[in-house]
Amino acid sequence: MSKLQTLYPNHVKTMQERTASVLARENLEGLVIHSGQEIKVFLDDYGYPFKVNPHFKVWLPLVDIPNSWLIVNGNDKPTLIYYQPVDFWHKVIPLTESYWNEFFDIKVLTKATEVDKLLPYDKAGYAYIGAHIEVAQALGFDNINPEPVLNYLHYHRAYKTAYEQECMRNSNKIAVTGHKAAKAAFLAGKSEFDIQQAYLKATNHTANDTPYGNIVALNENTAILHYTALELTAPDPMRSFLIDAGAQFNGYASDITRTYAFEQNEFANMIKRMDELMLKSVDGLRPGKSYVDLHIETYRDIGNVLNEFGIINVDADTAVETGIISTFFPHGLGHHLGLQTHDVGGFMADERGTHINSPDNHPFLRTSRVIEANQVFTIEPGLYFIDSLLGDLKASEHKDMVNWQAVELLKPFGGIRIEDNIIVHQSSNENMTRDLALD
Repeated sequence: MSKLQTLYPNHVKTMQERTASVLARENLEGLVIHSGQEIKVFLDDYGYPFKVNPHFKVWLPLVDIPNSWLIVNGNDKPTLIYYQPVDFWHKVIPLTESYWNEFFDIKVLTKATEVDKLLPYDKAGYAYIGAHIEVAQALGFDNINPEPVLNYLHYHRAYKTAYEQECMRNSNKIAVTGHKAAKAAFLAGKSEFDIQQAYLKATNHTANDTPYGNIVALNENTAILHYTALELTAPDPMRSFLIDAGAQFNGYASDITRTYAFEQNEFANMIKRMDELMLKSVDGLRPGKSYVDLHIETYRDIGNVLNEFGIINVDADTAVETGIISTFFPHGLGHHLGLQTHDVGGFMADERGTHINSPDNHPFLRTSRVIEANQVFTIEPGLYFIDSLLGDLKASEHKDMVNWQAVELLKPFGGIRIEDNIIVHQSSNENMTRDLALD
């Protein structure tokens, strides 16, 4: 029996308990969860790549089946309406035997338009959960994505079951294989496009399979936070490489970043120092601590790095007080990770959805929640030389706090980001990425 097969029954039990609880609180009979459907390109006859509703795939590892449905009430065996059309234009994915089948009453749907025959006749006590509002309305649902239900489900999604944690270990394993292939391609002098192809081949993913668009950047492009252009020719000279790329396993994402220097130089030394800083931040992930506080501690640590490498000529306390660190570190420390790369629930104080605001001077944080056991996070501090932000700082009253000569020497290298994926346990942290020997 596989580990996933062993862990899955308790996962379904947890999902049933969560469902029963929210239905009782909201006086509902059940949830009808739509996997989603193909979205057509405007004025054309083909669709965008299908992305499944995360509320659907949290129950079972079906990520590529549109027009399917789950009916759940927290007590009875959930019903899976599985779409399997007769279609000679496209490959039909057959329903296969797997460890999860026995936990569902499975009904096969051959025509998407006939799903109403398999849904509850009286929909008054059911809530539709999904993206296609017009479909829900046409089927007769009045209660569509009720906010109290979504808040409850999103809040509890932050706590990953043992089954989910194992899926994410597998997702990390796939991504690490790709990262090692990408590093080898970089050191061989390949282009961004070629490095991307090496990553995809190593992970057995297509570009549509990855949980987000891979960031594969060389030289100055590494300073563009969400760079996805993929130049076809390699730069000359080759200076630096940043790859932010993940994988997915059973619908669960990994999200890993590494930065490399082509030669041993000051930028390589800075990468090593930022790696040490990142691991220190990982150690700070502890139950009961605010993620905001951890971000602020790391923010100050980056001020120390800027001072150590002569990029700023003031101490870290002054750099924090004036906010000049934000020029070099303009994003948050990390985020929740799971069914989505930026998983939900990061700003919730409770299951009612009470919002926890980020500090005004750290607006780009992706979570402000207290850290707890069984939560999964990314930790990804960065240090960049971004033209527009540097220009703003140079025009400000704090311009003399910066060693602009050092900045000009480092700008051609772009920037540094290092990111690991961490499961928080009650008395320890599990660094899934480092456990797989990715340095």
